[in-house]
Amino acid sequence: MGCDPKTGEQVVSSRWLYKVKQAAEGSVEKHKARFVARGFSQVEGIDYDETFALVARYSPIISILGLPV
Repeated sequence: MGCDPKTGEQVVSSRWLYKVKQAAEGSVEKHKARFVARGFSQVEGIDYDETFALVARYSPIISILGLPV
């Protein structure tokens, strides 16, 4: 999927993590999922220079989308 690694670059594997959040009374409150890189095989300075994790909250996005044009 996507592009091939350059010569000498290592491909970092990734996976989906799923979790079921439960309310205090034991009922299912929500289902959560996140996509994570399995970076334990990376070496700082060789495989990466800096880290970045995009975090977005839905309430500001919905507010911006609701503005009149």
